[in-house]
Amino acid sequence: MSTMRGIDTPVRKNRRRVFKEVADLAYHSKNLKDDMEALPYKIVDYEDSVYRESVYRDRAIIRERIRLAMGMSLRPENRSRPGHLTEGVEESNIEEKYYEPPLMQVIPSACNACPENRYDVTDVCMGCVAHPCREVCPTGAMQMVNGKSYIDQEKCVKCGKCIQVCPYDAISHRERPCKVACGVDAIKSDLRSRAVIDNEVCVSCGQCMVSCPFGAIADKSQIFQLIRALQSGREIIAQVAPAFVGQFGPKVTPDVFKSALKELGFADVYETAIGADHGCMKEAENYVKEVAGGKLPFSLTSCCPSWAMMAKSLFPETIDKISNELTPMVATARLIKKEHPEASVVFIGPCASKKLEASRRTVRSDVDFVITFEELTGMFEAKGILLEEIKALDEMRDATGAGRGYGVAGGVASAIEECIKKYYPGTKVQIEHAEGLSECRKMLLLAKAGRKNGCLIEGMACPGGCVAGAGTNIAIPQAFKAVTQFKQASGRKVPDEEQLKKLDACMNS
Repeated sequence: MSTMRGIDTPVRKNRRRVFKEVADLAYHSKNLKDDMEALPYKIVDYEDSVYRESVYRDRAIIRERIRLAMGMSLRPENRSRPGHLTEGVEESNIEEKYYEPPLMQVIPSACNACPENRYDVTDVCMGCVAHPCREVCPTGAMQMVNGKSYIDQEKCVKCGKCIQVCPYDAISHRERPCKVACGVDAIKSDLRSRAVIDNEVCVSCGQCMVSCPFGAIADKSQIFQLIRALQSGREIIAQVAPAFVGQFGPKVTPDVFKSALKELGFADVYETAIGADHGCMKEAENYVKEVAGGKLPFSLTSCCPSWAMMAKSLFPETIDKISNELTPMVATARLIKKEHPEASVVFIGPCASKKLEASRRTVRSDVDFVITFEELTGMFEAKGILLEEIKALDEMRDATGAGRGYGVAGGVASAIEECIKKYYPGTKVQIEHAEGLSECRKMLLLAKAGRKNGCLIEGMACPGGCVAGAGTNIAIPQAFKAVTQFKQASGRKVPDEEQLKKLDACMNS
């Protein structure tokens, strides 16, 4: 997990500034092309670059970030004239869901071409007589040069034995942060050693994006198109993921947040936890019938799209073990469309890969837009809405504690277990959960080997669960605490059968 999470770094500030300025274009621009072309000069308005060696490079990177925030693709760097910033903007200046795949992009001019895996001796080396680093090196890569240790990179096999025995911590192991964060090995290198994403492998969890200290990776946004939809006058309804609690400041209660979204222009606000309530009841029933009943060796949750994509891709034999129930996002969207047939639905959450789930063809999502908490912050800022000054005129009281707990790692499995205990007393249930795609892969390997038989396995792509998603605003421990408190304060702990019947009617329509 990236150690930068929760820190308001310049990379994060620039990212949020771009979202705010793109939202501002949608709200206020009278001449979109001219205002968009002027934007890099507005954002990077100093003579000398603060972060990179050139103000021109800073502006070049901001231009690509603006395009991605508009849902557009990067301009090719391998042609003599890459085109104007606004090239193709007409296609994105619409009031419908839009972005050109792929979702995750590396901005080449921003990439630092970090070492993928390299050991180096630092100037902390004392040149000690024992030189244990040299003694344990299996290939003779560790040498003494001018009285100090030196690693011959041609001979080094990256075993790490030297770093383990150095008494002065004088040896540094450098890895590419985005590659370390990627649990599916989707980060590769181009001919200039810059990072590239293998889109055939990538599951769009976004952990590479939040781990890059150069801000070289970004996802595409739909905020511009969403604002256009809000301006159209048609009915737009938001559903908010369980991880929303605390994301907009300690004083912004769930009720205040709901009122703020209505002030932004949403006709109504639903909790995605309503769909989670439906899911945990159905998955409890599925576990009792299929796994406890002996038909399946184990079952896998499906609410995290990156986890489900990885399981289907790397472990195709688990496809029939993945829950067929609608994810909370899709289930809630079905409910909204049942109650508001003409409305457009916006999912607001912490997750980048939900943008892909909403666009997939295999299961009708009923979700018209997906934006993250981070992108929503840009909309609030562009609109001049100060959340802490909003008075709560609404209540968030639709979901139970079970559904609200989906926002943290272990919360899905816990909710299903609670439902099993209430509605299927006496059923023995074995719960496992994995967080972070590397750990998820290990868990699936164990399941494949028969070592997790009888288990209900929850997988979360982000370490910490949804509160650690790539589109969040606050530190993970802080978010975990806020979601847990909201869950515990819920009037109802698990959904009842009447609630399930109502939701079933919507899901099957």
